[in-house]
Amino acid sequence: MDGVHEAVRHICPLNEVLDRVSGKWAIGVLTLTGAEEVVRFTEFERGIPGISRRMLTLTLRNLERDGLLTRTVYATVPPRTEYRLTEAAQELAQTLSLLTDWAKRHQAHVQASRVAYDETH
Repeated sequence: MDGVHEAVRHICPLNEVLDRVSGKWAIGVLTLTGAEEVVRFTEFERGIPGISRRMLTLTLRNLERDGLLTRTVYATVPPRTEYRLTEAAQELAQTLSLLTDWAKRHQAHVQASRVAYDETH
């Protein structure tokens, strides 16, 4: 990695983790689970606009595999499955909350900057 700036060199190994947790669907799952504490599959479907059943399933599996969600299946008819944040994900949810707060505060600025940029380029 010759020529790579030191600040970037430290972040490169983390890109896989950051890509996983910063994805559109992962943020929705983590935010909803953080707000509700326990979430069932159908609640994710209703609570995250535009997510397909397949994408939700993949996102939940990946977050579980990464140690960010726990999945509990209850032997009822029909089976009930609940998801909770792990300790690591609870910490991450706090960080995501700060990030979404920042985005809300600066959304108008970003939009105005885009318009101004597009008008001059």
